[in-house]
Amino acid sequence: MAAATWDGLLLDIDGVLHVGLDPIPGAREALEALRARDIPFRLVTNTTSRSRRLVVQRLVAMGFALQADEVLTPAALAVRHCAARGYTRIALHVAIALREDLEHLGDVEDGEAEAVILGDLGTDFTYERMNVIFRQLQAGAELIALQRNRVWQRDDGLVLDAGPFVVALEYAVGQDATVTGKPSPAFFDAALADLGVDATAAAMVGDDLEADVGGALAAGVDGILVRTGKFREQSLSASTIEPTAVIDSIADLARLL
Repeated sequence: MAAATWDGLLLDIDGVLHVGLDPIPGAREALEALRARDIPFRLVTNTTSRSRRLVVQRLVAMGFALQADEVLTPAALAVRHCAARGYTRIALHVAIALREDLEHLGDVEDGEAEAVILGDLGTDFTYERMNVIFRQLQAGAELIALQRNRVWQRDDGLVLDAGPFVVALEYAVGQDATVTGKPSPAFFDAALADLGVDATAAAMVGDDLEADVGGALAAGVDGILVRTGKFREQSLSASTIEPTAVIDSIADLARLL
């Protein structure tokens, strides 16, 4: 593919730049190469276990040179969605480390909520917690899922992400969630607007075939799949999603540019 067709890049974080606390070999150099070539980029993550500040802080500790405004998360779109609908009673079911990105929304603990914002709760996805959310939805609250990923890659292997729990709630109440993270078209639209690049001139680099590549392609953005993080060859072989390109890691991005 001709390098000139990409005026900007969207890059996933977990599984693309690092796995756990270990940077992907060549990832820091890849970002430096983009800066050297004056190719603008944004890091777009579905991470909902920590705030944007903590995401940036963690990357900087790994040796990545970044500014906070170069990282986009689903929380900002959830805030925008609630404001557009005039919601004032919102139940936050998110990790404590994420709450600073949503704190000005408040948090309804008692009484009926107009909306439920749901992120990855990890081990706090208990039967009791799911029933609390179920009853809030059954009473009329809108389900706003920060992301709907099936799995994510930890140091010890693949683990369930928020997606399976979102689907369980959708099934229980017969209501589709509003998803603010990838693969939501609104998320890609917001990222491209922030980048100042048209969809036809952008590419998304990710390790998630559905959320990253599939979401990008549906938004008119080229999708580049890396063989790191949660990538599994059997998933690619069985999928109908056809990436624009498949590379071994972000370290190989330069050859496409």
